Amino acid sequence: MKKPLLIVFLVLLVDQVSKIWVKTSMYLGQEHRIFDWFIIHFTENNGMAFGLEFAGENGKLFLSLFRIVAVGGLFYYITRLVKDKAPQGFIMSISLILAGAVGNIIDSAIYGKIFSSSYHQIAEFMPADGGYAPVLYGKVVDMLYFPIVSGYFPNWFPVWGGEYFLFFRPVFNIADSAITLGVIFIILFQKQYFAENKPVDEEDTFENPEANQEKVVSE
Repeated sequence: MKKPLLIVFLVLLVDQVSKIWVKTSMYLGQEHRIFDWFIIHFTENNGMAFGLEFAGENGKLFLSLFRIVAVGGLFYYITRLVKDKAPQGFIMSISLILAGAVGNIIDSAIYGKIFSSSYHQIAEFMPADGGYAPVLYGKVVDMLYFPIVSGYFPNWFPVWGGEYFLFFRPVFNIADSAITLGVIFIILFQKQYFAENKPVDEEDTFENPEANQEKVVSE
């Protein structure tokens, strides 16, 4: 379990340090342009990864509780994978997903209690009059923005012809990145991760000992 826990710890460390830095040094909507295609842009969201929303306040509570249950399930799953000696790559991929989920849970669970609002101001840590939201109702901090390509679709392009486009539009964080990388690795290497490693020779010996004996004699 050392490697999975190390991955989770390192992702959480980078994720939370970056979020706390943004939260305590920037106000909502403020941005720092690193390159034309890479901007630190401070925004917050109530919902899922990449700023997606989910059914208002009730949805926010449901999503926070769901994340907590999912994290418990993922942690149990990783312990089983380690015990069953699953492929290391698959274990690392699930660890990235777990780390990302925990990173965003921390925001939702406690940021509303330990920070003041960032609206038109830099947030205060542990404000005297309390935070901006109850436990589990905090907002997830996002800051990574990559407007790599922009322009207009040609008029002949189906559906969106003539409309403006921007890639990549969503603003996200390190936790979102970890989840995305974990999923991508599973998709790319699924044949290796889910390959069946059957002990064929042992099965043949057990099911058909005579055939196996003939094979040995012939060799």
